[in-house]
Amino acid sequence: MAAKWAQKTVVIPAQRRGCHLITPKILREIESDLAGFKCGLAHFFLQHTSASLTINENYDSDVQADTETFLNKIVPEGRSAPWKHTMEGPDDMPAHIKSSMFGCALTIPITDGRLNMGTWQGIWLCEHRDHANPRKIVITLNGV
Repeated sequence: MAAKWAQKTVVIPAQRRGCHLITPKILREIESDLAGFKCGLAHFFLQHTSASLTINENYDSDVQADTETFLNKIVPEGRSAPWKHTMEGPDDMPAHIKSSMFGCALTIPITDGRLNMGTWQGIWLCEHRDHANPRKIVITLNGV
């Protein structure tokens, strides 16, 4: 069996600040390509520096709210914050730091045409800006 590749850019509409479960939207966008892979890897790359991707709880939305509370507590904003980069607003530099904490890429195994995640795992888009734009995720599938 020869290895194959598929790639698609998925646009996530602008979200309010916080952590958002996007697994259902991602699966809708890639299901026809994903079905063609018996074994492989799915790579997700977010093309932005003020949002992030992570895998976490897919059941209880309190986990998303608590994660946002944690991020806002650990990375301060406002006049008392020590950041020099403020020309794009008081939430921009904290957004860059939060993005670096979680990262902009994920790799998930593909098994029998499905993302092979745990029962309670889901893909989150973490929006770190107060006034966000749509976010683009490049999804690359590789395998057999």
